[in-house]
Formats: sequence, C-alpha cells, structure tokens
Amino acid sequence: MVQLLPSILSADFARLADEVAAAERGGGTVIHVDVMDGHFVPNITIGPPVVKSLRKATKLPLDCHLMIENPDEYIPAFAEAGANWVSVHYEACRHLHRTLQLIEHHGMKPAVVLNPATRVELIRDILPMLHHVLIMSVNPGFGGQEFIPFSLDKIRRLAQLRQEMGLAFKIEVDGGVAHDTIAQVVQAGAELLVAGNAVFGAGQAERDARELLNAARKAAGE
Repeated sequence: MVQLLPSILSADFARLADEVAAAERGGGTVIHVDVMDGHFVPNITIGPPVVKSLRKATKLPLDCHLMIENPDEYIPAFAEAGANWVSVHYEACRHLHRTLQLIEHHGMKPAVVLNPATRVELIRDILPMLHHVLIMSVNPGFGGQEFIPFSLDKIRRLAQLRQEMGLAFKIEVDGGVAHDTIAQVVQAGAELLVAGNAVFGAGQAERDARELLNAARKAAGE
C-alpha cells in the first residue's frame, strides 16, 4: 500500500502546525522532516527543537531524514524530541551497523539513505536490519529539484533484492516526486513517497496531497 509522506522542507514554517494538519487531511500518513547541517549538504534546516514542537502538533509518525555528519551524536536528541523513524546516509556513517543499532536502541525505526551515485548493492548485508531504505532521486540539500531518472533502476533493484532475500523493508523515495513522476516511482516498487514542493508549493496542501495520493494509488492499482 502506497503512503504519502509530506516533506515540511517546502512548508510555510510560520504556519507549520496548520500546514501539517492540511497535509494530513489530504491523506498524508507520515511527516517527513529534512534535517540538514550545512556540512554534509549545502543547506541548513532544522533540528530537535522543531521536531519537539511538531510532535505536539501531530499524532502522525515523524520520519527524520538526517543529512548530517556524525549522526550518532544527535540520535538520542531526536529520540527525546519524539522522532519515530530515523534515516541516516550511507555516505555519512563510518560504522553504519553501529549507527543503526543506536537508532533501534532508542526505540526508533532505523533506515538508510542512498545518494544518487551510491549503489544499492553496498547495503545488501544490512538490509535485514532496516525498516526502510530511502532512495534519493535528487542530490540532497534543496527542495524543488528535478527527478533523476536512473533512480528508477535503483528502486527496481531494491525491490528485487527484497523479494530474493525474503525481507519486508519499505522502499522510500525523496526528490522530484510530483504528478509527472509519481506513477513511474510507484510502478518501480516504491511505497513511501516523499513530496515537498508538490504538496506545499502552491499553498493548497490538502488539495495537492489528495491529488498526488490518488495518482499514486491509481498507479499502484489500489
């Protein structure tokens, strides 16, 4: 079953609780939170204090995508702030297995993110530990970028590995997910669809979330 994960990166931060509520009414079932440190990616966004405020504003799971160096140092703070899912970048973790254990130890669902140039095969051994794998279909750092087409091959490969290994992790996609790309993404095998600009960009989050989710469900044959 496909799910829409509205990404607050494109929301109006002055009205964040209202924006999240509108996206939820439109069918969003998990809120995606992009955490950037200005080092691992060329942008700075938010940290645990905003997650803590968000936690009070919604009962939906909070999916924190850590685009940061040294994620181990911050995992306890995100757990305390109320994060439910935490994804870390393969490219940022020196000891990935240990980092995933740390996320789990703090009661959160662990996930790994792959940048566009990182091959799926590199995480094969740790797939059994994961709640989901996040395929970046743009280079991380900014919202509103164009979808990178070869991401579809990576989604298909992950879906194939999942079947071969008898696993149940979810496949999440982030970057350029919009009306013109969502059907391809779903047909390739992704279930967790992160959308920022396509949900919040026009200031009609409820309407746009609903339309996007309907398009995804149609592509999935649901």
